[in-house]
Amino acid sequence: MRKIPILGAIALFISALGCKEAKEVTTSHNSSPYSISESSVANTLEYLSSDDLKGRATGTAGIEQAATYIEDEFETHGLKPYFRSYRDTFEVEGVTGYNMVALKEGTDPAFKDEYIIIGGHYDHVGFARKVGLDSIANGANDNAAGTAAVLELARYFSNRDTKRSLLFTLFSAEEMGLIGAKHLAGKLNAAPLDLYVMFNIEMIGVPMKNNDYMAYLTGYNKSNLAEKFNRYAGKEVLGFLPEAEKFRLFERSDNHPFYQEFNVPAQTISTFDFSNYDYYHHVKDEFEHMDTAHMTELIEAIAPGLTEMANSPEREIQMAE
Repeated sequence: MRKIPILGAIALFISALGCKEAKEVTTSHNSSPYSISESSVANTLEYLSSDDLKGRATGTAGIEQAATYIEDEFETHGLKPYFRSYRDTFEVEGVTGYNMVALKEGTDPAFKDEYIIIGGHYDHVGFARKVGLDSIANGANDNAAGTAAVLELARYFSNRDTKRSLLFTLFSAEEMGLIGAKHLAGKLNAAPLDLYVMFNIEMIGVPMKNNDYMAYLTGYNKSNLAEKFNRYAGKEVLGFLPEAEKFRLFERSDNHPFYQEFNVPAQTISTFDFSNYDYYHHVKDEFEHMDTAHMTELIEAIAPGLTEMANSPEREIQMAE
């Protein structure tokens, strides 16, 4: 997430749990079970936030390692590159950045030219103020957590048919001003791509406290996405957080360039609520503080909602009037 001027009083609430077996869930569109694997989520999260990747700043060897990892995951699960390769290349401040873009083509001729983007940024700030001997800003919550969720959803959808096509997009240079997302949104709009919804995932590594929903949605009142998504999922997955509006989080993540380019529902989900995590852009934003059980539960709740979104006979999710 791009830097926010005021974070308020932050209190740490952490639950670092061990990995468990993959769970089975069924939906109305396919009676075969699918699995969301906590071990897979944890492995991705731990790798991307490791010291070896040196904080994943755009244009560095560390983010190149992350990009290669993402490419391997896309290829392993049979997802096609949307462009000539998985990499969407751009230049920023004298360095080269790569958005990573994979396609799961829709199967219904009447709907496959409509797209849903499932995205998040995989870069971070690289280094931050030293604490002891540590100066690597690992970016576990921001946003290796969101990246792990996007890759887990890519794995899940890789062997499921959907009417609409899905683009799994992981952005670079978010921390430099949403540069990667701006580049890709403009490029896709010029194509032109028929975008239905852009669903962005940001900072979901720790759970919210004392809420009757699992994650908040930025720009909550700009569309009916939360209402429809919760109905699709059969539970209160997405809700409203006043602080998200106060700190203008809708404009501060990679959803916003797609909203500007396409004027469609393009919003971010998050669980960072300004009271549950105090390592934002900090060297202690590390894997050991992440709650992978919570993350897995949230991804399990997201998957049925996205499935219904990808298969609904009409475009039920719309901008507010």
